[in-house]
Formats: sequence, C-alpha cells, structure tokens
Amino acid sequence: MSHVWVFGSANDDLIVRTATLPRPGETVAGIDARHGLGGKGANQATAAARVGVPTHFVGNLGDDPAGSRLRAALGEDGIELSGLTTVADPTGMAVALVDDAGENSIVVLSGANGSVTAAAAELLAVGPGDVVVVQGELPWAATRAALVRCRERGATSVWNPAPASVEILGDLGLADLLVVNEIELATLSGTEVIDDGLVDLKAAGADQVIATLGPDGVVGIVEGGRVLRLPARQVKVVDTTGAGDCFVGVMAARLAIGDPMGVALRWAIAASSLAVQKPGAAPSMPRAAEIASAL
Repeated sequence: MSHVWVFGSANDDLIVRTATLPRPGETVAGIDARHGLGGKGANQATAAARVGVPTHFVGNLGDDPAGSRLRAALGEDGIELSGLTTVADPTGMAVALVDDAGENSIVVLSGANGSVTAAAAELLAVGPGDVVVVQGELPWAATRAALVRCRERGATSVWNPAPASVEILGDLGLADLLVVNEIELATLSGTEVIDDGLVDLKAAGADQVIATLGPDGVVGIVEGGRVLRLPARQVKVVDTTGAGDCFVGVMAARLAIGDPMGVALRWAIAASSLAVQKPGAAPSMPRAAEIASAL
C-alpha cells in the first residue's frame, strides 16, 4: 500500500460553543469550551490515518505543553511523526466559535507553523504511488518546496490552498490535484460562477480541480477533462469545523489505496457527512468502518 504524507500545520484548538455567532461589537454568552487537536495539516493527517493508510506528518510544534499534547494526540492514531519538529516558537493556536447551526468563525495564530522552512520539504521521503497533501497555513516558500519535491520524486500532490492567495496563481501547475471550497475558488479564479472558476483554474495549470460546495455537494474536472458532480449527504449538522480537512484527508487516503477518483470522492463525501455530526476538528474524523457503513 502507498503512503500518505501531510506537510502542514498543527494547532491547539480552543472551541467555544455559542447559540449564535457574535456580530461586530457584540458580546454573546458561551455555552461550553474545550481544547483539541486542530490545524489543517493535523486534521487531514488524522482523517487519512483513520482510514487505515500509513500516514506521515511533517511540520512544527512548539516546545510547550500544547505541543506535547498535540504530539501525543497525533501518535494515538498511529501517525508517523519523525518529521514533526519541535521549535522554540509557541505551538500554533486556533480559536473557533461554533453556533447552534454548526457554523463557525475561526481566528488562527500561526506560532510554530510560521517557522516551517523550505528545507523541511527534504523530510518528505516519498516516491511514486505516495500521496502528499499540502495546504495554505505554512509559509508559501515551504509549501512550494514540498510541491516541487513531489514532482521531482514522482509522488502525487493534493493541494488544498486554504487560506487562498493570488500569489500562488503562477504555480498551480505544480499540483496534480487542487481542492478548493467556494471562497478559495472565487479568490483564485476571480469569479463566483463555479463551473467558470473550475475551467479557469484548469487553464491556469492545475491538472485536476475539485470544488467542495458544502450542502451542494462536489464538482470537479478530473482526468481527461471529465466533469464529475456528486451530491452531498443530508445530515443534521453539529459542527462544520474541519469538514473540508476530513474530505481532503480521506480522499488522499483512498487514492493511496488505489481507488479511482469517483470512488475516492464518494468516500470523502461520506466521511465529511459523518464529521459534521460531531463537535471538534481532528476528534470528529471518522474511522474506516464508520465510513464504509455510511456508504
């Protein structure tokens, strides 16, 4: 079996549940609060590992209690952590407000994630058949170096540019598979028309492009220019935090197993529908048996 490598961020999440999200200048009462493993990279690695695929994580944690706690949480899912470096900067942190409808507002402090350098890409001991996942929460120079290394070593790259920035437009050709949500698609393409945006990103160099549309499902341009449209599953939403990361991690894992894209996407959609029914980011990621049962 091929391996999944995640080159990305890890955060100590503080999740505060409220009845409604506050408007600018408004104070609202919190219902409860909890800490948990988060960060797009850590979430995606957890999602992939729980599918049963050998998973590696490359990134930075701080030399502090939060870093020790996150390292232990990642290890509990059997993620290989030799590429997870401890640095002097504090561990990254995210504060998420989640309302009764499951919607969220999130503020991220990069911390140790901001000190990942291009040299860290050399820790990706990947080869043909492996799937490497990168996002947008690390310095661009480091992420670009990881994508270049994937291309040089014949691994498949899955790029989830979140948050998205127009500075990456000239490098979209480094991605074997680009995964964006509606906001990221509009930011990178300059249009809010989904199909037009996909065509624009494809023309800009991305080999395959997938857009996740929340309750409207998934649409993408995949191998051979074929268009895939798949519906979302209708479920009771508790917390959408990490749902997109669940989608990316599970899809990457199924591609590493050898699934065709259509099958991998169906697994990812089912997994995301399970994740939004639980609170938290990484803790909400489902296991293979749960996903298989949902399918």
